[in-house]
Amino acid sequence: MGRLALTAEQHVDAPPEAVFALFGAGAGAGWVFDAVCDRVAVGAVVTLQAPMFGVAAGPVEILGRISAVRAPSRIEIRHDQPWRGRLRVHVDPDGAGTRVRLIADLDDAGLHWLMRRRGFTVPDGALEGTHPVGLLTSKSGPASVFASGTENLAAMAVDEINAEGGVNGRPMRLVVGDDATDPRLGTIEAWRLVNAGCRVIMASTTSATFSRAADELRDSGVLMVQPVMNEGGSGGALRVQLGERPESQLRAATRPIMQVAGGRRWFLAGNDYVWPQVVHSTARRVLAEDGGTVVGETFAPLGTRDFAPLIEDVLNSGADVILSSFVGADLVHFERQCHAMGVRDRCRSLALALDEPTRERIGDDAAAGMWGVSGYFEELPGDVNEAFLQRYRSAYGPFAPPVSSITESVYEAIHLYAKAVRRAAVDDLEDIARELRGSRDAFPRGEVAVVGPETVRQRMFLAEATRGGFRVGLPG
Repeated sequence: MGRLALTAEQHVDAPPEAVFALFGAGAGAGWVFDAVCDRVAVGAVVTLQAPMFGVAAGPVEILGRISAVRAPSRIEIRHDQPWRGRLRVHVDPDGAGTRVRLIADLDDAGLHWLMRRRGFTVPDGALEGTHPVGLLTSKSGPASVFASGTENLAAMAVDEINAEGGVNGRPMRLVVGDDATDPRLGTIEAWRLVNAGCRVIMASTTSATFSRAADELRDSGVLMVQPVMNEGGSGGALRVQLGERPESQLRAATRPIMQVAGGRRWFLAGNDYVWPQVVHSTARRVLAEDGGTVVGETFAPLGTRDFAPLIEDVLNSGADVILSSFVGADLVHFERQCHAMGVRDRCRSLALALDEPTRERIGDDAAAGMWGVSGYFEELPGDVNEAFLQRYRSAYGPFAPPVSSITESVYEAIHLYAKAVRRAAVDDLEDIARELRGSRDAFPRGEVAVVGPETVRQRMFLAEATRGGFRVGLPG
């Protein structure tokens, strides 16, 4: 089918030049669709709330990048989430004020996403003769910061596997589901992937979604793989958790961070679900061994936007370091508010889920003083990583989100799975899972070895946020 164009309008009691100048200020109350960006310039990331799509839960959050600016009347945005497309923001005189129009292109993928969010059944197309692999990710909700890069790299891995002949003579086919960063919706989408014919699901989601979906699909005979950083402990013959573990991240980071911060007092803050809870319990043990002290701890629900009371607690605690286990948009909002409230003048921040797309949306100024730790950063040196990034940019262009450990891990997991299928003696998912647990291979991050159901050996890198990216230190 062709593209549809959907439109929304707002009237603002201010002249066009003033409205254009304040685009991205994020003033709330619907001001210019609550757009947030640090600068109106080509290449700048932007988030806005689009009210025109009829989703019952309210406006749709659009994540994209400014691709053209014609001051003071027009801004074009290439967006990644919840689907790939283009937005045009027109700023026109309207009597004594200004009319702001938001025009969105809606292709097949966007229409299918919208229909599913409104409860309609949309067929996934013919999968006969293929080897379908499900990708459950967060195309909407707080974790949507990661989803576009995740989908890109999953598709890139599938293309590479198919160029090598596919899986046992059949081309691999990627089928994508959106959990909306909601475990209930994630389980519904996981069942959709199963009913579409997927015998394996790569769950690049929060552990809250992975845990619920894995439990509810326990009798489905489907192999579920969690590629991203997680707490482990899922168990089960058909449940494999890859990615970084909190203990490995913390042991690589806590001592160097205390040296940088010049103090040993830590405040633990994060989202209220299983992964942050395990991060905090692990941190208490690791910090005690390293001579650190926990002076405060708090959790906030996914989707929190006002962190001011929490940040006041941090300031009053006298902490030298914040250990953040917030994820996605919550991490973005928390760190931007920390910067605005002067936290950076008092303490540093170590965020275990800080990666390139998240740092970019936190912004250069607000991210100063932050550290992340993971098995991969885009800035890692080496020919393998350089060639990998060149393939990514060649495939997805200059406006695609940067690569990170969270997104690159899905690329690895799909390749590891394809090789496990080829090694398995029979077409049996438990046999394939055993092969996957014994995997060892080289990737852009270096060698990754899966040692049993609960251990993934890989290097950890500690990185400081800088303008435009990270300064990566030695592996921990």
